[in-house]
Amino acid sequence: MKRDLRFTRLALMTMVAIFTMTSCTDDDNGTELGPLVPEDVEFGKANDTFSAEEWFPGGELGTTTKASYSAPAPAVENIRGMESDFNTGEDFFEHLYTFDVAPRKGLGPAWVRNSCIACHPNYGHGKRQTEYRANTIGNGYLLVIYHPDNNAYISEVTGMPQTAAMSPFKAPIDESQIQIDWKTVNEMESGLAMTFPDGESYELIYPEVRIPQSAFNTDPKPVNYDVRLESTIGVYGTGLLDAIADEDIEAQWKSESRFVELNPAMWDKEAGTFKASAYYSAPYNNTGSFHGTRGPLKRFTYAMTRGTLQDGAGANAIWNITNVTRSDRHWLYTTAAWAKAQSEDPEVIKYIKEHGEPMVSMLHPYYADGTDEGISARIYEILSASSIGFKDTFEKFLLNGAPYNGEEEMNDKQYYQFMVWHRGLAVPAARNLNNEAVKRGKKLFSEIGCAQCHRPSWKTGADNMWVDASIKAYADANRLAKDGDYTKLLPKYANQTIWPYTDMVQHRLFMKNDIRTGWCRTTPLWGRGLSRQLTGADDRLHDCRARTLIEAIMWHGYSKQSDAYRATEKFYNLPKADRDAVVKFLESI
Repeated sequence: MKRDLRFTRLALMTMVAIFTMTSCTDDDNGTELGPLVPEDVEFGKANDTFSAEEWFPGGELGTTTKASYSAPAPAVENIRGMESDFNTGEDFFEHLYTFDVAPRKGLGPAWVRNSCIACHPNYGHGKRQTEYRANTIGNGYLLVIYHPDNNAYISEVTGMPQTAAMSPFKAPIDESQIQIDWKTVNEMESGLAMTFPDGESYELIYPEVRIPQSAFNTDPKPVNYDVRLESTIGVYGTGLLDAIADEDIEAQWKSESRFVELNPAMWDKEAGTFKASAYYSAPYNNTGSFHGTRGPLKRFTYAMTRGTLQDGAGANAIWNITNVTRSDRHWLYTTAAWAKAQSEDPEVIKYIKEHGEPMVSMLHPYYADGTDEGISARIYEILSASSIGFKDTFEKFLLNGAPYNGEEEMNDKQYYQFMVWHRGLAVPAARNLNNEAVKRGKKLFSEIGCAQCHRPSWKTGADNMWVDASIKAYADANRLAKDGDYTKLLPKYANQTIWPYTDMVQHRLFMKNDIRTGWCRTTPLWGRGLSRQLTGADDRLHDCRARTLIEAIMWHGYSKQSDAYRATEKFYNLPKADRDAVVKFLESI
């Protein structure tokens, strides 16, 4: 039953009043749920600058009044039974994976992290690091290793490079040899000074990352490569972004194409439309799509490589970050170059020969006939099966007991519960919107041009989402979609006015040691003002090079080629009180 919006706001305002008088703790992750500030006694009401809706950036169905990134959205709470699945899905995100202990089993044989929350501290943006260690909570960095002449990922390691492995295998990359050096910018290419006209100074830093060839436990070892860092962003509110209609995003790209160059890998400038590569390959589920039989429009990750949340960063990461297989990805995330190196390593073969014979050993599938030759061949067959296209071969090993007795490491129900959680995360309510400085900051944000890329609001569509085979299989087995509408099984956000502050377009900022390819999706700003309170850090931009909002803004003006240079130049020339107002506004939305 659809709730009356006035009732919803009254309920939220009552909750705010409670939060204003008391402080509570989120039992799920220990996050302190700080009260909304006392000046917000008019919470939820329009003023001379903000509409009533702007207090609820996730709309009626996607906003929480908790100062938390982990709270379920009303779209979850409104449906009987869904909150229980949400809580179970949350468990898969928050706790460590193991080799063989249910329900979070299947880690390895090589992995990027052993838990999701390790990369997303308290569900937020990763923290800046001075060294790369996979087991450091808060290290949201993914290594981006690519050939600089064509920007293609190297093939010797996985696209999400792994630095941890199950004994006796050696990690594809020895992380002890990874070096991160933080450099200071001495001058801006654009000519903007490192001191504002009123005398206040700022500092910009950026990382240089080096991985020597000796760090790669692969055969062959890569040549002609460069390394960048990309940090995770917050996972909250992604279901709402998934609910924006493809045609509305395309209209935004088309509108901006008149003024700036857009990524030619995604956008056909002459035709004024997206290229086929901009869409996920699997078609929508019998609901049609904006472009007929094509799948959903890609919209997730900095490079916009993922379309539909069920093939988005989280759905992909629960497989390739931990190497946990499931029914629709029932093969290992590995490369042939790593498999070859491990299959020819005398130390690896010797260890398996000594420990792999018992049926209870996790190394037994690699034991084969117990000879050096047999073990070597079996290692290569299993570790390379997916990387060279032998998925059937790998599934044969699964059925024969490799590597986890032929069982799904994450079954269809568990994956469904994970996606209920992922799609059901709410966006925190806005704060301090009655503050005069915040109101001033919003006006300046628009006047100087920031809102041209950080588009304030969107209206979601019908949210007839793409549904994957695993969730369909779970629903069919339990007769949960008798009418054939699988979309009702997950939180839905149809026809919501939301305020993410992103245009869902890729732009170029031309920063020093920039992101691979230079093209980066405009990151949503909603909820980021709570980052320091909830994660302990306020690091921003794709590699956490910005330690403050001022630094993040000024990086937009490093080069005159930047799509955001003019807006940055105007910010640079604002008096300090106005710069502070813009910052206060950004911290409030």
